Order: sequence, then C-alpha cells, then structure tokens
Amino acid sequence: MFPEVTLTTPTREDVQRLAEWLNDSEVNEVWYGVGDDGKPLHASYTPEAVLNGGPEAWTHVFNDDNRIIFSIYSESGEHIGEGQLLVEWPLLEAQAYLLVGRKDLWHHHYGTSGMIGLLDHAFNTLGLHRVWVDIPEYNEPGMHMARHMGFVLEGKLRKTHRKNNEWFDSDALGLLAEEYPRRRARLLKTAAS
Repeated sequence: MFPEVTLTTPTREDVQRLAEWLNDSEVNEVWYGVGDDGKPLHASYTPEAVLNGGPEAWTHVFNDDNRIIFSIYSESGEHIGEGQLLVEWPLLEAQAYLLVGRKDLWHHHYGTSGMIGLLDHAFNTLGLHRVWVDIPEYNEPGMHMARHMGFVLEGKLRKTHRKNNEWFDSDALGLLAEEYPRRRARLLKTAAS
C-alpha cells in the first residue's frame, strides 16, 4: 500500500521548513544543488525571498494560476514535501516538480503518493491533456519513480541542469490524460498486492 498524503496550500511554516530541507546537502544534492552564491537552488521561487518579501512576494508566488504549488502532508499531518505544476494553459499541459524533504521518508513511496496527487489534480481537476517531468541524470530515484508510474521517455535534453557549477543531461518523460487512469489503476493494484 502506498502511504496516504494530502496536498494543501502552503503556509509560511511550510516554506520555512522547505528552506531548511534545501539547506541540507543530501536534499539539495538530489534536487538542484547550490548556485554560484553557495545558496541552495529551488524550482520556481526562492524560499528565503518569499519569506522576507512581504505579502506581495507571497501573493506573486502562491496565487499564480500558471504555477500551482502544494505542500505535501503525510497521513499523520506532518509536512513532508512540496509539489508544483507549471501550467502552459494554451497547450493544456504542465511540468510537474516534486520534492520529499523528509529524508527519513525517502524510498517509502511518499514521492509516488505525492505525484499521484499532483497528477489527479492536473488531469481530473484542471482538465490538462499532458503532464511531463524533466529529470536530471543524477536523480536516479526520481527517474525510477517516473518510469514506475508509467511516464514515457520523450527525449534526452543535453546539459539542461546546472548543479554545483557542472552541467548535466536530463530526460523528458510525459504522461497523457488518456493514459493516466489505466496506469494509475495498475500502480494502485500492484501496491495493494
């Protein structure tokens, strides 16, 4: 069985925890590493800038229909990660991002559960046609999870992820709305057995 998770609107405390996770070298090592300034990188926004930027900065990041950000909570009510959908409305597609910041929960299917929640929202709530992920070559657990969930390799992207002053290739994998129900059912069936 996959663990149950809930996707919720982020709070300031969630963003503060995310900033702490990103400052952990093991976490940012599987994420985007650090920038030239030595600070951890994150997708779509910088947690410290949002926390220090006042209400306008918060609204700009968390009330954007083109960038939908969720905090991921475990069934026991603990904040464990973040999920994002970067939506291209004219194409009815989104790029998905997912980070489980709680290292003690890595390799226990919390990422898979969080991604199922993101995909449910993308396909069932937003009515999108396609969701894709861009997984750098150094993130082997992320690649394994995407393939296990039924994402299909669509292409290799050369030197697209800069991490710790080095460029890495990545794989673009996609999942279509018409494929998702069957793949979701198969995934849940294997988890139950």
